Amino acid sequence: MNETDRWLTFDCFGTLVSWQRGFPSILQKVAGPRARELADAYHRYENQVEAGEYRPYKGILRTTLRLAAQSIDLALEERDYDILSREWDRQPVWEDVGPALREVRQAGWKVAALTNCDNDLFERTKATLPFSFDAVITAEDVRSYKPAPAHFLRFRERGIAENRWVHVACSYFHDIAPAHELGIRSVWIDRDRTGEDPAAARAVQRDLRGLAATVGRISGEL
Repeated sequence: MNETDRWLTFDCFGTLVSWQRGFPSILQKVAGPRARELADAYHRYENQVEAGEYRPYKGILRTTLRLAAQSIDLALEERDYDILSREWDRQPVWEDVGPALREVRQAGWKVAALTNCDNDLFERTKATLPFSFDAVITAEDVRSYKPAPAHFLRFRERGIAENRWVHVACSYFHDIAPAHELGIRSVWIDRDRTGEDPAAARAVQRDLRGLAATVGRISGEL
């Protein structure tokens, strides 16, 4: 990589693609009016499933959905547990993504994805995005899930200067906290209003609007 390049790394799901809307919409096919309840239960279990021995993300989706359904006493058919991977590319892209990414590109930033996803699932997601990445690191590539540091360490191995790299993410648990621990500057896109300590991030925004100006300011502080 060119040592003069400036890089923004992005978490994808939650930050660029809305699982917040996508999961309930997809799960409605198998859970009907309890889709939102099932989606909420899913996200109570996913972190603990990811924390175990590495397995492909399609397995994470299946195992977590089974636990979630059991926890709310919802009976599903066996094939229903694969609904999220089958319908993965139905998750919508946040409306602010296209304008924000055009602006950061125009400002000279390169963009990469650090994502907790399988390669094939992410290829399907890329087809829904209004831009292309300059680099991608998946959980399948590093055989690990954030908040473990492997994604960040793999990107760092590419020779990126710390003062030319900003990470952008919605999830405090998966991204902002580990980036802070590794000394990587970040912008927290707090779409979920989760209430964690904002001091771990260099900047906090409610969405991606104005991102180019924010990362430009951060870059100028160095």
